[in-house]
Amino acid sequence: MSSVTAHPGRTFSYEPLPGRVVFAAGARGRLPEEADRLGMGRILVLSTPEQREAAEAVCASLGGRIAGIFPGATMHVPIEVAHEARARAAELGADGFVAFGGGSTIGLAKAIALISPHPILALPTTYAGSEMTPIYGITEAGIKTTGRDLRVLPRTVIYDPELTLSLPVALSAASGLNALAHALEALYAPDANPIVSLMAEESIAAFGRSLPRVVRDPADLGARSDALYAAWLAGSVLGSVGMGLHHKLCHTLGGTFDLPHAQTHAVVLPHAIAYNAPFAGEALARAARALGVANVAALPGALYDLAAAVGAPVSLASLGMPESGIERAADLATRNAYPNPRPLERHAIGALIRDAFDGKRPAAD
Repeated sequence: MSSVTAHPGRTFSYEPLPGRVVFAAGARGRLPEEADRLGMGRILVLSTPEQREAAEAVCASLGGRIAGIFPGATMHVPIEVAHEARARAAELGADGFVAFGGGSTIGLAKAIALISPHPILALPTTYAGSEMTPIYGITEAGIKTTGRDLRVLPRTVIYDPELTLSLPVALSAASGLNALAHALEALYAPDANPIVSLMAEESIAAFGRSLPRVVRDPADLGARSDALYAAWLAGSVLGSVGMGLHHKLCHTLGGTFDLPHAQTHAVVLPHAIAYNAPFAGEALARAARALGVANVAALPGALYDLAAAVGAPVSLASLGMPESGIERAADLATRNAYPNPRPLERHAIGALIRDAFDGKRPAAD
């Protein structure tokens, strides 16, 4: 992959990920056409238990292509669930997987794809963004391990804003903030490039204008469409560049204490940005501009206020994290080195987690 010089002093590399995106209200009606395009003849449909009925209704148009349904997806992809789903796929002779739902369901499809050559077709119903990435995560013995492998990247993603109309307001807010975190961390990623930064800034702006509208009127299809557009962009940048402290910390907290994924991201985001802001001012100035915030120093507080305004949780305590877990989480989050604008300081990260646990409104150092 060759480097490209945008102007003197700036050098970057960018490799677009493969995949097809279909985006339109009512696009779920194109499911049979898109399944045929991928050569799917015996499809295993995946969902959570709660979304089984909706998944069956959407996938009814597949007719004889459906080999079966596995409605057992759950948060953080426990290894036991992955084994069960893989066995079901083998038993049915599945040659393709339709993942209907959010990050939990798409994550389960990825766990199957790690050992299967067959494609994933994703129909997202949240703003998680996992459908646009080759990143997977599996939890075993309370530890969530993540990796990157092109085999798990969905071949086709059908974005239908109408599928998000039934997403509860509280989950819409948390899911949107989860995706917003992808865009924010992409801005200061060490492998960031101009294309990713443009997409990230546009995603941040689209979430800033759409999430309050979704909360005010969950049936506003225009707002839902704008939020899903923002989620697509956020997922795209998540799949293109590396993430830093925020994502590492959320995976640690979620996998270790079984905390809800999107809500954990919503709580931690302002504090992670406060931690990194003094070391990523130029990158985060784009985020401040996109959200209409005066300056980078005001950005962490503005993110906290946005979460509170849309009804997302603002403390880890409210999610059920034990106070006794703060020090363990800080140890786990600093055990291995990974790219981040600010060096990983054990004491400071412990203080970050404490503030997030208490729900303290943050400010940049």
